Amino acid sequence: MFFRNLTLFRFSEPVAADLERLDEVLPEHRLRPVGPMEMSTRGFVSPLGRNEEGLAHVVGRNTMVTVGSEDKLLPSSVVNDELANRVQKIAEEEGRKVSGRERKKIKDDVMNELLPRAFVRSSRMRAYADRKNGWLVLDTSSRKSAENTLSQIREALGSFPAVPLAPEESPRILMTHWVASGELPAGLSLGDECELRDPATASGAIARCRRQDLDTDEIREHLRTGKQVFQLGLLFDDRISFVLGEDLILRKIKFTDVVLDEQADSPESAAAEMDANFALMALEYERLLGKLEEWFKLPRPE
Repeated sequence: MFFRNLTLFRFSEPVAADLERLDEVLPEHRLRPVGPMEMSTRGFVSPLGRNEEGLAHVVGRNTMVTVGSEDKLLPSSVVNDELANRVQKIAEEEGRKVSGRERKKIKDDVMNELLPRAFVRSSRMRAYADRKNGWLVLDTSSRKSAENTLSQIREALGSFPAVPLAPEESPRILMTHWVASGELPAGLSLGDECELRDPATASGAIARCRRQDLDTDEIREHLRTGKQVFQLGLLFDDRISFVLGEDLILRKIKFTDVVLDEQADSPESAAAEMDANFALMALEYERLLGKLEEWFKLPRPE
């Protein structure tokens, strides 16, 4: 259940207290099956899995929620093909052109006929709130998906003023300095992946490196020619490896064996195993995010 990507938001200490209402308000926003004439539905499901009732799972000072979605799979190409067939049939049988208004009505009819028969795709988005330190942590690298999940939480609570990260230190400039100088903060070391770009133009040169030593003259030569670091593989305290983007989204996160060896042996139940893993993950991320706050000067809203 460990999160593999982190998109982050911050919230203030007064806002943290409002999260205690989640257990009370989420049942009104539970995910329901998508209806015959609907394209999608969104709502909360239990973080513990199917057939579980609780929608907000609390371990220590961390609260986990899961937003579920059901989406109809109805490709536009299928709708457009059927629309074209019907328009052509009218032209052949009645010898006339179909007006724009009539074409729109035919398309609506096609949608109404196909929607109830469309396949449904289910998905889940997990998130947790660190109430002590003011972090909302979402298991995604997609900003749009993260915003959608945040919107669901805001809708349930009525208000939830969590905000995107606002670094006082430029991530791109700081990561470029780390690679160019080899001077990284204590406990942090270079991984084997990076993306270098010329920031001067949107179509500037890009160099991507994977499974490569980053402490080399070849990499530094790219930096001397004006490229900057947009993504950088890093290892924190020999416990967590990840790729950090200039958007401060953490991707490809992996716990090393040092952390995995701390997992509980033979937990009593699936619920106990989840609690133990959640507590372990939240503790590791609390340490990492605390350092992220320090390196990039990420103020917590007041």
